[in-house]
Amino acid sequence: MGRTPLSAQTAVGRLPGLKEPRLVQGPDDSLWLIWLEQRPAEQGRTTAIMRRFGEPDSPEIELTPAPINLRSRVHDYGGGVLATATDDHHLHLVWIDAGCLWQQQLCWGEASSGQRLPEAEAPAQRLTCPGPWELADGLLNLQRNQWIGIREQNGKDALVSVDLQRSDQEPELLHQPADFAGYAALNPKGDRLAWVEWVQPSMPWDSSSLWCAELTPTGQLINPIQRAGGDGVSVFQPQWLPDGRLLVAEDSSGWWNLMLEDPANTSWERPWPMAAETAMPQWIYGMSTTAWDGERLLAATCADGTWSLQRLGLDGTVVQLEQPFDDLAGLQACHGRAIAVASNSSSLAGLLELDLRPRTMTWSHSPAIPPPLPADEISVAQPLWFKGHQQQRTHAWYYPPMGGTDGPAPLLVKSHSGPTAMARRGLSLAIQYWTSRGWGVVDVNYGGSTGFGRAYRERLNQGWGVVDVVDCAAAAKALIAAGHAHPNQVAIEGGSAGGFTTLAALCFTDVFRAGACRYAVCDLTAMATDTHRFEARYLDGLVGAWPEERSIYDDRSPLQHANRIRCPVLFFQGLKDKVVPAEQTERMAAALRNNGITVDVRLFDDEGHGFRNQATQITVLEETEAFFKLHLGLETNSC
Repeated sequence: MGRTPLSAQTAVGRLPGLKEPRLVQGPDDSLWLIWLEQRPAEQGRTTAIMRRFGEPDSPEIELTPAPINLRSRVHDYGGGVLATATDDHHLHLVWIDAGCLWQQQLCWGEASSGQRLPEAEAPAQRLTCPGPWELADGLLNLQRNQWIGIREQNGKDALVSVDLQRSDQEPELLHQPADFAGYAALNPKGDRLAWVEWVQPSMPWDSSSLWCAELTPTGQLINPIQRAGGDGVSVFQPQWLPDGRLLVAEDSSGWWNLMLEDPANTSWERPWPMAAETAMPQWIYGMSTTAWDGERLLAATCADGTWSLQRLGLDGTVVQLEQPFDDLAGLQACHGRAIAVASNSSSLAGLLELDLRPRTMTWSHSPAIPPPLPADEISVAQPLWFKGHQQQRTHAWYYPPMGGTDGPAPLLVKSHSGPTAMARRGLSLAIQYWTSRGWGVVDVNYGGSTGFGRAYRERLNQGWGVVDVVDCAAAAKALIAAGHAHPNQVAIEGGSAGGFTTLAALCFTDVFRAGACRYAVCDLTAMATDTHRFEARYLDGLVGAWPEERSIYDDRSPLQHANRIRCPVLFFQGLKDKVVPAEQTERMAAALRNNGITVDVRLFDDEGHGFRNQATQITVLEETEAFFKLHLGLETNSC
């Protein structure tokens, strides 16, 4: 082809994950950027980095050096591991490491001169003693010297507080919700708190409610009241405006749109109706799609799987902000500046810094690593619309193979996890690994995916294992019919829920010639009876009421229909996985072997649900390619 295929070490071994950026105001109007960085080369350790806003070449300071690992195990997916606040003299940090809260104060000193970064005055102090709980999703209330966040203990969430002036304490209960809670927001005066609650069997994107309460001078919550949501309506990211009004996204219109509190009559206004989403499914804490920059509201919105950035006027006006990135997350703003994690089809995920103060907005983008591919060697995502389950219009991103051939090529079908997630358009080096080797890749937004409105998301209700399977097979058939894919060289892969879709597609369709799964759901009955708390009732909505509709679980479980799989399958499984225990993978592999099917299984002692280690990620990618090439009859030296 005249091109060197992308190596697995480059594709997955070097790229750190960027998360939860935020802006903090220093002395003399200096503005600082803090973000989290998950490093595969350090066994997935997450750390916090800081530098001046708008100066990507300025010195960086690692706020939480090794062995500190910022991680929460609340709901097993975590998020919301760092809280920050500032006063005239200090930057206050509170983080979660090994289940405990830690605090450190950094002195601004002469940082405003640009010659020094803030410096720690003393070693970090442990605020909470180890206990039978997990903590996450905290904020700092310096007026009352407290951290407010979520404690998961004894099968329930609770809003709790921790005194910032005491060591090795137990979190104090502020409010006991019926089941789950999170995403708390404090008003500018520090005397009102808003948060989100939901109750099983609903997931937070199915039905959740907005709650508010008063915060007393001693830091206690009183008079909690539900303000919005519930009864089949989902709310996302409550936020306070400087005038004390509350803002939240909710989807009663069929789209996650923003609504604004009208305090005069305790009602809500919906100034910005649009056929687009201003929210994401709340799998983890720490997500943000809206922000107030000091004068105006900013929103990241998603339509047809593509994100854009908009300025929303309180009079209902909507202005599109021109910038080249269409995959956005973690939006934050302060004093006319904004930050987000951003990418597009030709740019890796990086920190997008926007200055909104000039008449013409300016921006800069700092990718996590230098681009490893020249622009002309990148396979650019193309929207693919096709007829999926029940002939409904369904979306995918198609990446054509590099190499200049116009004939049918090997095709890899990707089924995303979640399943309430979405295939995003940002540059994925793992996908470019395949396209650089002459494969086409189709990343399917099957029915149930987020980013296309509630009706699209609800296609999967009671239909998991059917709708997603038909949609993935239909995407492959559409590319075969168009002459882009070779019918005898189609493989499918996925992890977690995507692994279930992969196995079900191998069971119930005849399109695929090989499959690869990472920590896959193999047995719906086992998941209904032996999974973690967050997803303990998820299948009620996706499949049917348990145990009343157990027959449906059996009908759709790949383990119950292993005899219908007639092609080779590769499994990857972490032995510390609490979401999908390794026993599911082992039983599925044994059933296939008993039927004479070629099976390979790779187990990883130190991995859980989602592989964090660099060496593991490289192994998975390389061994998947080798497995597919062997069993699809591809040339050993093909690329």
